[in-house]
Parts: sequence; structure tokens; C-alpha cells
Amino acid sequence: MTELFLENLSTNGFDWYAWVILPLIIFIARIFDVTLGTIRIIFVSRGKRNLAPVLGFFEVLIWIVVISQLVQNLESFTAYIGYAAGFAAGNYVGMWLEDKLALGTYILRMITAEDTVEMVTRLSKAGFGVTRVEGEGTKGKVNLIYTVVKRKNVDQVLAIIHEFMPNAFVSIEEVRSTEKGVFPSGMVAQTRGSLWRKSK
Repeated sequence: MTELFLENLSTNGFDWYAWVILPLIIFIARIFDVTLGTIRIIFVSRGKRNLAPVLGFFEVLIWIVVISQLVQNLESFTAYIGYAAGFAAGNYVGMWLEDKLALGTYILRMITAEDTVEMVTRLSKAGFGVTRVEGEGTKGKVNLIYTVVKRKNVDQVLAIIHEFMPNAFVSIEEVRSTEKGVFPSGMVAQTRGSLWRKSK
């Protein structure tokens, strides 16, 4: 392919479309294509199945257009580079966008032997539902604290926990669905096939 590039440059003049413009178009199109694919997969895993087919339609449409242009310009090795680079960049942009959207609901579990009354009160005042359970650990009695929050609120809850219980054991796990419960004002908890607003 390098020989074809040099021959094209030296004998027929430089083909800007095949060697520069087309690779850029393919690169940008692949970013959109792969970004949509990444978001689509995330939506499916989060239960947002109504949006996934729409994203899938545009994802495949872009991919078909890109492939058709690539097939028509097989001699352009820079188009292959643009294709691969667009795929890599699309993955990055998709994950970055998903992180900014902060989709999903998480359950935070905290285990500590210390008194948790003040921290539970603080979480409740912030609008988060909190469940406290007494348990038995290796070194004696412990308190288990559970709270289910939207992903965008995880850092806020962790900040409260670290303020009152900096040495507590904390685990975070994604929740597939929730039904009712207590959430900060204006927050909507998604469940399978329906939406439940904050419980009174």
C-alpha cells in the first residue's frame, strides 16, 4: 500500500480525497458509530431497552456507509488507519460520555463497629433512604448500613461516610432495578418497565 501511495503521489498527483479527506470522514464516522454502540450496550445492561433499538439503527447505518466508502477506496491505507483509530477513539468517547451521564443505581453497604446514629441522621437529612442492621463480626458486634442511590450521588454519600466513619468498610454494587424507596427530592428510581417516584 505504501508503494501505491508513493506512485499515486509521483505520477497522478496527490489524491486528497482518498488519502486525507476520506480517512478523516471515516475516523469521525467511526467515533459516532462506536460511541453509539457503547452507549447502546450500556443502556441494555441498565434496562433502558426502549432506547437501545434507536441507537442500534443509527449505529448500523453509519457503519454501512463507512464500509461502503472503504470498499470503494481499497488502495488507501490511510483509510484503514482512520477506521482503526476511529474505533479506538469511539470506545473512549463512549465510556467518557457514559461516565458524564452517570446512569445507573447503586447500593452502598457499610460495616463499622462505631456508633452510626449521627451519620445515619446526616444521610437521612440529605434525602437518602438508610437501613441499619446490627450484626456480628469477627471482633464483636457491628453495624451494617445500606443505602441505594443514583450513580451521580455516590460521591456525595461517600463524602458523608468518610466524614463520620473514615475507617469503615464500604462496598458498592450496581442495582439492576429498584421499586419505590426513599430518594432525594426530584430523583426518580427506575424499575423494570415502570418508574416510581419518591415514596411519601
